[in-house]
Order: sequence, then C-alpha cells, then structure tokens
Amino acid sequence: MRKIIKIGLGACIGYCPMSAIAVEEREAQEYDEAKTMENIVKAGENVIRAHLEHLRGHNQDEYLKQALDFLKKRNIKIDLNKKGESGQMNMPKGCPGMKVIDFRGKKEKNQAEGTGAPLSSELGQWPIQLKLLNPRAPYFNDAELVIAADCVPFAYADFHRKFLKGKALIILCPKLDAAFEEYTEKLSEIFKSNNIKSITVAHMEVPCCFGTVQIVEQALKKSGKNIIIKEYNISLQGQII
Repeated sequence: MRKIIKIGLGACIGYCPMSAIAVEEREAQEYDEAKTMENIVKAGENVIRAHLEHLRGHNQDEYLKQALDFLKKRNIKIDLNKKGESGQMNMPKGCPGMKVIDFRGKKEKNQAEGTGAPLSSELGQWPIQLKLLNPRAPYFNDAELVIAADCVPFAYADFHRKFLKGKALIILCPKLDAAFEEYTEKLSEIFKSNNIKSITVAHMEVPCCFGTVQIVEQALKKSGKNIIIKEYNISLQGQII
C-alpha cells in the first residue's frame, strides 16, 4: 500500500478522484556523484560534458569537483571550453533560467506619461528569484538592493518606477518557499561578497509576509555588515501603508 504525502501546496495530491497522482515514501540512498559518473561515462563525451555543464550551471561546485576528480583518476579528459566549427560552445552553460544576465545601461528610457507610448521595464538583471541568484553576480557590486515579496509587484502598480529603477532586484516568498535558513544564508553571502549601498524591503500587509523583513535582518546580522534597511508595507489594494 502506498502512502500519500503532500509536497508543497499538495492541492491535487490526495484529492485526485482517479488516483492518478501518488507519492511513494521510502528510504533511499544519498546521492553519490561517483556512482552517477560511472553510468554517465558509458554514454560518451557529449553526455559527460552535458552533466558537467549542468552541475556548473546550477552552482553545484562540490559535485562538480567530485565529477572532475572521478574523470582525472580514470584519465578521461573533457574540455568544458571546447568549441564547435561555428566557434560557439557545443553545450549550453547550464540552465538558461539561471544564466546571469546584466542588461543595465542597455535599456530604453521610459516614455513620458500621457504620450500613449508603452512604458519599458526597469528590470536590469536576470535571474531575480533568490533561489536562482549567484551571490557574486556583477550587478550586485555597488548595488542598491530591492528585496521584495513575490506579490508586491502585482499589488503595487507603480513598482518599476517607485522601487526598481536603477536597482538590483531579489524576490522571494517567506510563506510558500519554505527556505528560511537557505534564504538567510544566500542573502548573507550576497551582503558579504559585495559592496551593497542600500537595502529596500517591500512586503505585503498580510502577517506571513513580514517574514521577508526577518530573513533580511538575520542575513544582515550574519554577514556582519551595517546597512540601513528601508521597509515598505503594501496593502492588498496596492497602497503604501
């Protein structure tokens, strides 16, 4: 008999009338990079390179080191910088959604209000979700940070002009992400690794959203930095309280 457990929201798990979704809870061995590599090397050079690029793209530095040590011991040489005839990399640099992109200074200026022309985005970097961010991304150096709860940009209509213009953005959800310690550690690393000029925190008025401030404060304390935090509380009707 299978045991149904909820993952995240779990809205459909356990309530599907056709029992189409089920999660089996069982003991499993911890992930072993060496054993994984034993299977991957059998598939050839392209698969090996793809696996290494995947580890590198997801910042899995320890697993990447283990994989490279495995190849070195077996005298298997893989050039991660190998280029094809077109001069482009043969394999993509990890997950496209995590690729660090800095497009500050390359954005069109917003049109004046009332002209009828569409406003352009003030977003200056990618990615923006805290789980995906690289603490040493170039757009964090000498940056003014905006750390916003996920719902804020949807509730506050003037988010781009009021909060985002000229700043680096980090978004998170203190309730649904369930990563308090992970987020504290990641933010602390961002604070320590860069010269952060200012921190603006924007969250919704609902009680659970105040956890955004707690995460930032703990991360700042852990980093040892002394940076003033400016806090904004947004109502459900999209007003600054």
